[in-house]
Amino acid sequence: MSAKNPIRHQVMWNRLIAIVEEQAQVLVRASFSTSTREAGDLSAGVFDRRGRMLAQSVTGTPGHVNSMAASVLHFLDEFPIDEMTPGDVFLTNDPWKGTGHLYDFVVVTPVFHPARPADGVVALFACTSHVVDVGGVGFSMEGREVFHEGLYLPLLKLGSGGDIDPTLMKIIRANSRSPDMVDGDVHSLVACNERGALRLVQMMDEFELEQLDELADHITDRSEEAMLRLIAELPHGTWHNSMTIDGVDQPIELVCAMTVGPTGIDVDFTGTSPQSTWGINVPLAYTIAYTSFGVRCIVGPDVPNNTGSLGVVRVTAPEGSILNAPHPAPVQVRHIVGQMLPDTVFGALAQILPERVPAEGTSALWNILLGGAWADGERYIVMSFHSGGAGARPYADGLSATAFPSGVRNMPVEINEAISPIVFWRKELRPGSGGAGRYRGGHGQIVEIGNREGRSFTISATYERTVNPARGRAGGGAGAVGRLRLAGSGEPVKPLGRSEIPAGERLVMEFPGGGGFGDPAERDPATAAAEERAGLT
Repeated sequence: MSAKNPIRHQVMWNRLIAIVEEQAQVLVRASFSTSTREAGDLSAGVFDRRGRMLAQSVTGTPGHVNSMAASVLHFLDEFPIDEMTPGDVFLTNDPWKGTGHLYDFVVVTPVFHPARPADGVVALFACTSHVVDVGGVGFSMEGREVFHEGLYLPLLKLGSGGDIDPTLMKIIRANSRSPDMVDGDVHSLVACNERGALRLVQMMDEFELEQLDELADHITDRSEEAMLRLIAELPHGTWHNSMTIDGVDQPIELVCAMTVGPTGIDVDFTGTSPQSTWGINVPLAYTIAYTSFGVRCIVGPDVPNNTGSLGVVRVTAPEGSILNAPHPAPVQVRHIVGQMLPDTVFGALAQILPERVPAEGTSALWNILLGGAWADGERYIVMSFHSGGAGARPYADGLSATAFPSGVRNMPVEINEAISPIVFWRKELRPGSGGAGRYRGGHGQIVEIGNREGRSFTISATYERTVNPARGRAGGGAGAVGRLRLAGSGEPVKPLGRSEIPAGERLVMEFPGGGGFGDPAERDPATAAAEERAGLT
């Protein structure tokens, strides 16, 4: 393969992207948990022998894939690549060496060419998905250290010679309230990587490749060069922004300084609030993942996401801050703070590129996590991903009920109604929740939930934007804050922590809206009239 043949390189690069997307779709179709199968809460990617991510699947979340890019390097430190053998599979859910909390299992598989196993590892495939339960206090903020939060699996060998370790699987099953689902998800992760390996070997045979080193250099070098060209067009200097979010016992300040220079973009979170005693802390890997994603949304969004393009965005946060909480800090619901980071860096980027940056949105997912018992006493857990409104864009209204920045899909209510006694009596857009502006913020939604057997149930609430709304930009108004209440009595339900919904009652959730963009007086009258007719004002 010659470096002078860019067309050949591009064809192979595109083939890698197709391979990792097929890898991801195997995970979607084989997964047992609804969060992966219905919402796409996963990541998949291919890496070279040095642990450089060469391509990622289109399906997946930035919190998973961007942190998984660093996770593979931890596996290589623990398991030297020259000591790996065909049939090896590795696994972890270490929040600091994986993707941020114990619910995410990362599986890494080395690829050997079956006709030339003595040549050693030619590549690595990695994938991640969110499993339904790992024991502990459950998916909540209530743990006070990571040891409370469930089964903690360090970097381990899951399989050898093509066989999965039965003892490790027994340990995983014994520490889950839903052992069959978690067992199935682990096997789906293994199958996902196996499909990627199969397709990669076929590609290498087709293009007569002995190894991927030259292609890997081409991919990472071209991506880095493309990002640096775009950054060179920006004014160089340092810009600051801060954002206040609700927190638990007290508000949290997210403070960033973004420096643009000839070698890339540096984002420093010095001044951010210290770590919390609750499970809302963020490991640095997750902070890096969502911060770099936020920058990449505005600078170089069309440049493929890999080690080359990610490497020019450098992120730091003081150890002991809520964005760099060291072991053994509780981190189970790190998303409610971590997913606010794109909005935080958007505030700095808006000072450079105001024509590209949207207003603030709901940002952190409003996951619906319910639990209880059927009439026969059997326990159930419902995990359902939903979101409020996104921020208005400089050229269009914000997207309503859309998960940004996570990118997961809102889950069909029918799925959870089929596997539990939970009924979604209402799910509709929340009128007037989007912030006013020349372009309106995205609307939140109203969801009303009950138990069809008339029994009580619990909600583990992990919700932001119930005190501090999404702010508008360029004169736009703030979005509506979210709130929870009982349908019958109207009694408020707390937005953070576990609450019991009494028998016969229903829970009403009013999701936040996104901020508006521009002067509301400049809004198109015909658009405003159409919204009023639709009952959305």
